[in-house]
Order: sequence, then structure tokens, then C-alpha cells
Amino acid sequence: MNRLDILAVGNLIRNGNTIEEAHSTSTLIRSGNVNIVVDTSTKEMLPAIKTSVRQVGVLPKDVSIVVLTHMHDDHCGNNDLFGKAKFYVRKEECPEEKSFIQVSGNTEIAPGVRLVHTPGHTEGSMSVFVESERRYAIAGDAIPLEDNYRKMVPPGINYDVTIAMESIKSITDYADVIVPGHGFPFLRDARKER
Repeated sequence: MNRLDILAVGNLIRNGNTIEEAHSTSTLIRSGNVNIVVDTSTKEMLPAIKTSVRQVGVLPKDVSIVVLTHMHDDHCGNNDLFGKAKFYVRKEECPEEKSFIQVSGNTEIAPGVRLVHTPGHTEGSMSVFVESERRYAIAGDAIPLEDNYRKMVPPGINYDVTIAMESIKSITDYADVIVPGHGFPFLRDARKER
């Protein structure tokens, strides 16, 4: 069975409409012998990530896959920590000079672990859907904060509100537990319609 551990809980600090500080949540998925990190967060979160991987018994060299939900700096600041990993990025986000694996469709990367295109925040945003004892969606900034879900509002930074809301719906239709881009995991409200 797939297992998830939060390596670092991100946050987002705003002053009005201005983002003053942003650090993404970083998540470890253990799927059999495959260790997957979703988003590597910022340099400020490096101590928390290093401590967490040690606590769960997975060294950075043991991580074989890193998934970047999108290429904003607050989600990929510690990529160099996972030097042996293959990096998966949506084709719309992939810098040409990097040797990332470009994802174009919805793709299974390990048993019960799927990369799903969830655009809106950026054209190439993707989430990671994980089958475990519950269904998890590591949403990146498709759902940056629990408030986006509770209030059903798109990310404050988005390129298309309608597409962003469609992505929120696809995530909430699937997930029992949502890991937002910047915060603690939370349970989907069972009273909301799937």
C-alpha cells in the first residue's frame, strides 16, 4: 500500500494582494521500492526536509522520482538535494535546458500514483493522485490553501478562472484527503457532492 509523509508544511503569507512569503508543502510517497518527492519547496525549508527524510528512514539518495507540480521557485528550491532522482514536469512548464521528463497526459508513475493535469494556476500545473488507505490528491497550487477549497475560489494567481475551478472540481471529485500547495493536509468535506 502506498504511504505518504509530509516532509515540510508550506505556508503563504499575504499583505493584501501581495504575496510576501511562500514556501510549498513537500510530500514523500513510498510506493513499494519507489520513493517519490512531490515539490521540493524553498531553501528555507531545507532543514525541515532533511530532518523529515531522516525520521522516516529515507535518505535523499533513495529518492528515485521528484514531481514538480509546477515550476515556480517556491516549489523547486531544493531540487539539488535529490541528485539521483528523475524529475517529472508537465511539458508546458519544462525549461528546454533541463533534462526533465516531460509529462503530456495523465500518467501513472508507480502503482496507484498518477500525475494528473490540473491547470489554472499555470497552464502546466499538475497534481498527484495517490491510492492508499484513502484517496489523496497532492494538489500543488491548483488548491494552494485549504481556504480555496472551503470557499470554492480559484488560486489568487491564475491564468484562467474557469479552468482553475474545473481543476479544483476534478481534485475534489477524486480525493478523500487533499494536500494543498501551502499548508497541512485536510479531509474533503463528506457532505460536498462528488
